[in-house]
Amino acid sequence: MSTSPSFWLDSLGNIERRAALPGDRDADVVIVGGGYTGLWTAYYLAKADPGLRIVIVEAEYCGFGASGRNGGWASGLFPVSEAKLARRFGAAQAAAMHAALGDTVDEVGRVTAAEGIDCDYAKGGVLSLVRSPAQLRRARTDPGFVDADQARAICGANDVLGGIYSEHCAALHPAKLVRGLASTVEGLGVTIFEGTRALRISRGVVVTDHGTVRAETVVRALEGYTAGLAGHRRNLAPVYSLMIATEPLPAEFWDRVGLKRRETFTDERRMVIYGQRTADDRLAFGGRGAPYHFGSRIRPEYDRVPEVFEALRSTITELFGIEAPIAYRWGGPLGIPRDWMPSAGLRDGIAWSGGYVGDGVAAANLGGRTLADLIRGNQSELTALPWVNHRSRRWEPEPARWLGINVGLRATALLDAWDRRTAA
Repeated sequence: MSTSPSFWLDSLGNIERRAALPGDRDADVVIVGGGYTGLWTAYYLAKADPGLRIVIVEAEYCGFGASGRNGGWASGLFPVSEAKLARRFGAAQAAAMHAALGDTVDEVGRVTAAEGIDCDYAKGGVLSLVRSPAQLRRARTDPGFVDADQARAICGANDVLGGIYSEHCAALHPAKLVRGLASTVEGLGVTIFEGTRALRISRGVVVTDHGTVRAETVVRALEGYTAGLAGHRRNLAPVYSLMIATEPLPAEFWDRVGLKRRETFTDERRMVIYGQRTADDRLAFGGRGAPYHFGSRIRPEYDRVPEVFEALRSTITELFGIEAPIAYRWGGPLGIPRDWMPSAGLRDGIAWSGGYVGDGVAAANLGGRTLADLIRGNQSELTALPWVNHRSRRWEPEPARWLGINVGLRATALLDAWDRRTAA
């Protein structure tokens, strides 16, 4: 079994690390975090103003975190429904937020094609399978609802009663995207220092374990790792999502299951699952259910929870009727704000984007474009979106945070079990 942080990263072979920060340095913009958010922000800034001195500091290497471990969905999904956004910000603002994310799926495809980043991008959309009467009752009123025959024509899973389809999703290879993007921004003049851990940030200053970077604008782009930054432990809760990948599966399996356009898939259970058919015909499949760890701790051993891996394997069997050969198991933290509302903003010289609740592949691009406008002082349709400068309430101190999150996870699992029992 590979010890790489993910199948995606392992498939790239040995990753050559960039040099660490050699000492104190001045810049115009310093970005903390070498994942999607930081790299997209650097990309759009460098494209708009090639003269900017942009520095990225990354504790490990670009893509080590969620950007190199996720499910490979560039989706237009937003964790707050349009109806909830409308109640708070108005119908027009809510529609604009969701439309902007839908358009972002195409923007990711446009840039990767233009820059020659081969990340196996395939825009087939996303299908949420309906597989119980309780799920069917909830799903029928959704504007994307499709009947059982239509759903099975896309994804031939077992016990399908219908589905909810959206065109706003592309499957891709996340590590190819993040590593390709890092090389692209370097070609635009951005300086990346890896193996350089930020210890604290303040207006105009990032203090790292290898020196201090001073800049007019500091960008915090750490997502699930935000809790490790001094003074930010309660901003985002690092909650783990785990994944497995099968060996490449035979043609007869795909003839039966479909996913011909590499549609991504999930189902209508409350405990999130997510899957894709990879470009080399594996099933890459993940889900929530791993515990939150006291004090927002993040440790390598938390990436592997045997009972969650077994539940994922069993779910593949339940969905597709196969005992799939599992080649890889991995996991990692994602960032969840207290109100589940992602945000992007700039205040007092410090910019941020994050809290994507696991749907950050496309949202990070939107965040990067938004931060580029904010940092350059441009008013645009992006800077008027309702997530801009939103501030979520901080998570409760421990032990309330640990109790609340883990009780919520357990309650979600129990509700799904209830749905299954009532369908029996």
